[in-house]
Amino acid sequence: MKDMALWNEGDWIAAIASVILAAFLIVGAYAVTRPQEEVGGHPKGLYILFFAEMWERFSYYGMRALLIFYLTQHWLFNDSASNIVYGAYVSLVYITPVLGGWLADRYLGQRKAVLFGAVLLTFGHFFMAFEGGGGQADPMINVFWLALAFIIVGSGFLKANISVIVGQLYPRTDVRRDGAYTIFYMGINVGAAVGTIIAGYLGQTLGWAYGFGAAGIGMLLGLVVFVLGKPLLLGRGEPPKPLAKTTEITMYGIGVLGVAVMWALIQYQSVVGGLMLVCGIALLAYVLMQAFKLEKEPRERLFAILFLIALQPLFWGLFEQAGGSLNLFTDRYIDRQGVPASLFQSINPIYIILLAPVFASLWTWLGRRGLEPSTPAKFGLGLIQLGFGFLVLVWGAATVDANALIPVIFLFGIYLFHTTGELCLSPVGLSAMNRLAPTHLASLIMGAWFFATAGGNYVAGMIGAATGGEDGVMTREGTLDIYWQIGLIAIAVGIVVILISGLVKRLMHLDTLQDDDVGDDLLGQSEGPGEPQGAGIHPETRPNS
Repeated sequence: MKDMALWNEGDWIAAIASVILAAFLIVGAYAVTRPQEEVGGHPKGLYILFFAEMWERFSYYGMRALLIFYLTQHWLFNDSASNIVYGAYVSLVYITPVLGGWLADRYLGQRKAVLFGAVLLTFGHFFMAFEGGGGQADPMINVFWLALAFIIVGSGFLKANISVIVGQLYPRTDVRRDGAYTIFYMGINVGAAVGTIIAGYLGQTLGWAYGFGAAGIGMLLGLVVFVLGKPLLLGRGEPPKPLAKTTEITMYGIGVLGVAVMWALIQYQSVVGGLMLVCGIALLAYVLMQAFKLEKEPRERLFAILFLIALQPLFWGLFEQAGGSLNLFTDRYIDRQGVPASLFQSINPIYIILLAPVFASLWTWLGRRGLEPSTPAKFGLGLIQLGFGFLVLVWGAATVDANALIPVIFLFGIYLFHTTGELCLSPVGLSAMNRLAPTHLASLIMGAWFFATAGGNYVAGMIGAATGGEDGVMTREGTLDIYWQIGLIAIAVGIVVILISGLVKRLMHLDTLQDDDVGDDLLGQSEGPGEPQGAGIHPETRPNS
């Protein structure tokens, strides 16, 4: 244990995060051990889901913060190759929930799917701690690929389904539902922020095994919480019909087979890109085919949906530089003042916690005055802010000598504008998918949303790879040139989107939308790719235009 007198900024940040985590655990233990059925006006099962999800996000984001450094510094991939692996991995993480949600809806039920996913994730995160000697010739790299495969498939079973159980704890008309998702959302972001800080700190100061081991312990604790808390879930999330043992085993077998498939895919990233392109074209063709079977208004709503979905790869391709090229850039060219680079990945979820309630209130305040921007206009604003964030970093770099480190304030600036852009797009988009999709296509449209997000993550890897130039090694000047270009592109596209937002809004036919009896517990709608990948979803944000 280092003498406190010798602690630097990184040590203090990790210590504060640990205290915050301990405080949440104490409060949670108090809540679930009360004799009454409800605490704070909510069933105790909500707090079980809160902490299970908090630990899952702790492990996922802790591992994500270290991954690009692990690839470059331990397995000795060059910068370009590391970004491609990172992009392929994250994209696969956001495709598998579509299958996991479907299997849960049809066969397993959400609780068993979450439990199975948590087991796979626990194995995956612990396998990450087996680092071997390093270098791509080390046979232990196959264990690394296996670890990623377990995490990819485990996320598919857990990610889409745990948030659905939250909704099942309440009647559809229960006014507490938004508040419940707000509490659950806090678990997502607290886990993302604290996990990034603690696992990142341990991994970059004590060794990779400590950081990844902390992520594994976090996931194991999440699994234990979920198992012990089963009685508090009040029988929610069970299979839709009696589940035969052979069927259940078959579902688990599919999951294990999925691990084998992902183990192969993650090693051949170009195959991932080709498959996504083919599947994306097929999905687009199918949605268009269904659209032309509909009446004029629902057909045009589908066209509006496709327009919004088409913006996803661009937004997330740029946003997800955070875990890839921007993480490397922070490590090498930002004046971090002794703070490990991975800890800066916590800035986004912290901003989300602080700003999401502000945005939720802002949309409500503007809506009451008839000033709320339309959904496509918000998408345009999100893209403009995303692009402006990159320009802030480029301008910040220009304030110092080319050989000097860039002041850290500009890194906080890029994350600020990326977060505000995320809050204009991610929760708003999920709400739009839910509201505009025809009932019989609702799950398909939500799946298409996730698929487009996954595509964006793959694009992120390709953009990150470009920062490595021809020799695969990132340079300050080359990376800033790319950030300048993609920043201007995002701003230009955002302006165009705002200019045509009126036309897209007319296609949405909001004036003729009608309520129906179908609930809103669609696949992942309460936890989507705004977390980054989960962290940017605020359930109180229900845009009306």
